[in-house]
Amino acid sequence: YEPGSTFKIITLAAALQENKVKLTEGFHDPGSIEVAGARLRCWKRQGHGSETFQQVVENSCNPGFVVMGQRLGTDLLFKYIHDFGFGKKTGIDLGGEENGILFKPSRVGPVELATTSFGQGVSVTPIQQITAISAAINGGKLYQPHVARAWYKPESGEMVQKVEPTMVRQVISEATSKQVRETLESVVANGTGRNAFIDGYRVGGKTGTAQKVINGRYSADEHIVSFIGFAPADDPKVVI
Repeated sequence: YEPGSTFKIITLAAALQENKVKLTEGFHDPGSIEVAGARLRCWKRQGHGSETFQQVVENSCNPGFVVMGQRLGTDLLFKYIHDFGFGKKTGIDLGGEENGILFKPSRVGPVELATTSFGQGVSVTPIQQITAISAAINGGKLYQPHVARAWYKPESGEMVQKVEPTMVRQVISEATSKQVRETLESVVANGTGRNAFIDGYRVGGKTGTAQKVINGRYSADEHIVSFIGFAPADDPKVVI
């Protein structure tokens, strides 16, 4: 499925890692941005007006993410998308896993770069999402996911095999990952993820709304609404 704005976490992580954006930097959102003759709209018709890039993330502001994508450029953005594990199987121990669907690099023009940066025109599996976001918030390490932690004999309770975590690669630095965690915590505290706020717990996350594709076209009123969250935000143990 198309992830929509939950995919913006990848654009954010890449832009922070490459020093293409500072969270305190100002941005103006008039409600849309023009890219190669196409007008790409923010979900808030009248726009968010003046905001910082921290608020761009909190408000899930499409034009702000388009600018992040433009600053990164096609090669860098897609390098991070691949490094975070999209476009190929995670290798989870389940049958029937899919690769997801990404634009071929040769087919990525300015508009495709822009829509990819806010999660439209890419298709992912939920397990790819979980794996990638875990890497974005755990200190930057991408791991191969597994279904079980260990296998036991039911009669004796004796452990037969323990599944050891397999690290695939370091995608972003510890310092960048900390920034991503803190920014996603503010999405829940101050932004579009407020419904996930739980008093006494530190929760981070990101909302997503993707237009459904019906008969080959994006539907104006059919959406896939999603949320990816983690807790505790300062030392994540679960991602959902």
